[in-house]
Formats: sequence, C-alpha cells, structure tokens
Amino acid sequence: MDVEDLLASRFESERGRLRAVAYRMLGSLPEADDAVQEAWLRLARTDADAIESLGAWLTTVVARICLNVLRARALRREEPIDGLEEALQAGSGEEPEEEAVMADAVGLALLVVLDALQPAERLAFVLHDMFDVPFDRIAPILGKSSEATRQLASRARRRVRGSETPDPDRARQRRAVEAYLAAVRSGDFDALVELLAPDVVINADAASSPSRLAVTLRGAEQVAHAAVASAVRAPFARVALVNGRVALVVAPKGHLRLVLAFTVDGDRVTHIEVVAEPSRLRALEVAVVDG
Repeated sequence: MDVEDLLASRFESERGRLRAVAYRMLGSLPEADDAVQEAWLRLARTDADAIESLGAWLTTVVARICLNVLRARALRREEPIDGLEEALQAGSGEEPEEEAVMADAVGLALLVVLDALQPAERLAFVLHDMFDVPFDRIAPILGKSSEATRQLASRARRRVRGSETPDPDRARQRRAVEAYLAAVRSGDFDALVELLAPDVVINADAASSPSRLAVTLRGAEQVAHAAVASAVRAPFARVALVNGRVALVVAPKGHLRLVLAFTVDGDRVTHIEVVAEPSRLRALEVAVVDG
C-alpha cells in the first residue's frame, strides 16, 4: 500500500466519527458530508507525517469548518421556507431516509435545541458533552480560554436540559401528550375524543393555519376532527419541553416550525395552544424531555 492509499485508509477509519460530529454541529446530513469531504481535501494538502494525532487533527478541522458554516447562517439569519405547509412538503418529499433515521437517532428535539444555540455554544457543547473533547482542545478553535469555553458548554447544557427544578406533574403531562400524538398518527378519532376534555379549547395562531387566520375551536369532537385533519404534521412531531412543560414540537429537518403547548387536568387535555408565528417561536425555551 502506497502512502496515499495508507492516508486514505486512515481517513476512512475516522469518517464515521467525523460525520457524527458534523451532523450534530450542522443538523444536516448533506452539509455534514460536505464538511467531512472538505476535511479530506485539507488533509490531502497537508504533510500527514507532521500530524501527531490524526483523529484529533481531523476533529479540529471538521469543527472549524462547521463553525464557519454556523456563523455564516447566523449572519444571514435566513429562513429558507416561510410557510409551515411548504416546509412540511419539502421535508416529506426531499429528505433522504438516512437523514430521517439519523435525526431520530440523535433526537429531533435535541436538534431543535441545538439549532437555537449560538455557534460557539453549540460547538463547545457538541465536542465536549457528546464527544468528550477536552476544553483545552476546543478553546483554540473558538479563540477563547479554556474557562470561557467551559462556560459556553455549561450555558448550552442548561438550555438543552431546561429547568432542573423537578415537576411532579411532568410524567402525567407526558403520558397525555404522547397519547395525543399516537392517536393523531393513527387517525384514531375515538381515542382523541376520550383523551380531550368535553370543553377543551384549541387556539391556533394565524401562521399555523392554511387560511392564515387565527382559529379557536371548542369541544372534544371539533378539536379531534381538526387534529386528525392535521395528521400530515405528525411524522415531524416529537415530545419536548417548552417553557418547562411537556409539549409537541414540529420540526421538519430539525428546524422548529410549530409548537403545540398542552394544559392537562387529571388525564385529559383541557387546552392546546398552537404556535407557528416565527417571533413567538423564537421567544420559547425548548429543551429535551428526560427519559
């Protein structure tokens, strides 16, 4: 095996880890693959004999590439698709199965939270908490001290986990929300009516409705009919914490587009607030549900 083939073989042995790092940084499999490919091109132009640890060097290169992508996103502040229904159609028709599997493996709710972090926070958290990279190796990538990098990761960790104050009602809330999602996915109207309080109210903002008008519905049957009619959104929905309470987030390709916030009394849902207005979504604190 010649030198070039040996280097390619060593790179391939690192590819899986590099791809995982890049995906968690960027939340997009095509972009992650592009970052890994760019790392290979940079390696091919480098004197490999001068690299002390190939794995560490490649992780650093991929991290720098991803950081540049995240910073460019932050500067553009772009939303590629404004409409909820258009976003769902794009997600359902174009998303490769492998990316959907990857999103489920990582946790779609986690991707939503990571997407809300500042680029430096995301890098510090992903590298340290998810891949055990020491802070003294992360700090030079960010141009910060190890202590400042540690603080960035800590701040991101608090965002990911949400409030650490125990909520005795959280398990009950989660059972009701998961039952609601399961019934919507299966189109089980009767199960929804049973789960909803007879006088349940749903308020949906204008951005969440195809008519672009705010909607209020009352009564278990009306709300159940509306829920079944919105089943196209269900494949993208996951349970998450929103402002400390169990909710559903709809996030095609990891981009938050819709939140359903539930009020639960006993075992029944009494109120659902549907939020899709971008400014309202940005004001919400989304975190990962434990367990």
